[in-house]
Amino acid sequence: MSPLPDVEKLSDIENSQDDPHGDTHLARVDAGHAGWRLDRFLSQTLAQFSRSRLQQLLEQGAVRRDDRTIKDANHRVKPGETYRIAVPPAAPATPQGQDIPLTVVYEDKDLIVIDKPAGLVVHPAAGNLDGTLVNALIGHCGPGVLSVGGEERPGIVHRLDKDTSGLLVAAKTGRTMTSLGKQFANHTIERAYHALVWGAPREASGLIESQIGRSPFDRKRMTVLRAGGKTARTNYRTLEKFGPAERPFAALIECRLETGRTHQIRVHLASQGHPLIGDPQYGRSRAAPKAKTTAEEAAYGAATGFSRQALHAFVLGFHHPGVDRFMRFESAWPADFAALAQALRGLNT
Repeated sequence: MSPLPDVEKLSDIENSQDDPHGDTHLARVDAGHAGWRLDRFLSQTLAQFSRSRLQQLLEQGAVRRDDRTIKDANHRVKPGETYRIAVPPAAPATPQGQDIPLTVVYEDKDLIVIDKPAGLVVHPAAGNLDGTLVNALIGHCGPGVLSVGGEERPGIVHRLDKDTSGLLVAAKTGRTMTSLGKQFANHTIERAYHALVWGAPREASGLIESQIGRSPFDRKRMTVLRAGGKTARTNYRTLEKFGPAERPFAALIECRLETGRTHQIRVHLASQGHPLIGDPQYGRSRAAPKAKTTAEEAAYGAATGFSRQALHAFVLGFHHPGVDRFMRFESAWPADFAALAQALRGLNT
């Protein structure tokens, strides 16, 4: 058996440089571990953490060698190298209320409908311990909401990705939580999204159906699978095309969900060769043709420089159990999405 690598826990003074509330460890590689995968080396070094937890720390950029952040679990270690592992503090067992502004579309004693801005995480998790929608809900609705659906994600019936904007409903009572949960499970919730994508689908409308699950190569990504995963169905309709008719530069797509899998729209559109503009995980910025006009220059610049996935949840409809009727809400595009669409329309003038 290879000898255990040298590891030490830094002093509190040294901790404060990088992680004032967590622990920082140093691990030095000896000859017996030459060529080991970094995640395997760390799992032996820091036996108190599971391998999956150490892989999370790698993905979060918590592992450094000298001044370089190492995120690749397959990275091979060499004798004499020293790795610095900054372990952030665990998330508090109970989220705390925070005074975070919310755009409330509708609210009563049973539920609240929010127009979520891009950049707001829905619930606390590693890397986002506070400053989330859950913290805002507790601050807005009061600590009573903590008893609805569990303290980790109180009131949360469904989620939007951090950088997806639009409508989201949260429950304020257990009865409402149960009712909305069943509606989502039975696919009777109306959900519609607007997406700005690279290129345009050949068919103006259609159904994308596949199995979606975690990528076997990258656990942070979802992917279309030939076997396993969960069935996902997305109905789409092309609303506008931008650029030459024979080969559009981009398009505005309406997507309506029959199922609600993680990253479903992003994965489905990327699988068709038309990923969301600005999507950092499932699409790359397309090379723009040489601009011949000021309008083209503005459109190409707006698209290639867009800083988030261009996805907005603009319709949300559900049966309200408290008033026993169907309620439907619509959300206008946020300023950045509207500006991108306007710039792209310049390609058609």
